[in-house]
Formats: sequence, C-alpha cells, structure tokens
Amino acid sequence: METSGFNGFFKILFFIIIFYYVFKFVAKLLFPILIKKVVQKAEQNYQQQYQNQNAVVKEEIVVETAKSKSPKSNASIGEYIDYEEIK
Repeated sequence: METSGFNGFFKILFFIIIFYYVFKFVAKLLFPILIKKVVQKAEQNYQQQYQNQNAVVKEEIVVETAKSKSPKSNASIGEYIDYEEIK
C-alpha cells in the first residue's frame, strides 16, 4: 500500500482552490443573466394573469337614489312604502 504524502495533498488543495476561483468567476458572469431571465419570466406571467383578469365580462351596476328624476321600478315587485324613523 502506497501513501501519497505531501505532494498529493498539495495537488488536491491546488485543484480545490482553482475550482473555487473558476466557479466564482463563472458565477459572476452567469448569475446576472440567470436572474434577468427569471425576472422576465415572472413579468410575462404577471402580464398574462392581468390580461386574463381584464378579459372577464364586467357587469354594469345601477344605483337608484331618492334624488333620481326617473326611478326605475319593477311593477311586479309590489308597492313601495316609505317608512319614517320614530324617536
């Protein structure tokens, strides 16, 4: 059985250090590009959801008040009785 000694240890340490710096350099180049693509994809998804939400048919709501000139009432409902508050 052979022991590698200090030469093998320094060789492994050297490769670990080189790998660390190469990985760090490549990460600095690729990380901003990756983040930019992720943000663009999220923006596209948000725009799609917003467009789908606006595609829903909107209903018109009519509010009748006592001041309206031509109140719209349905004759089949019945007679309208105005109650006054007693204190």
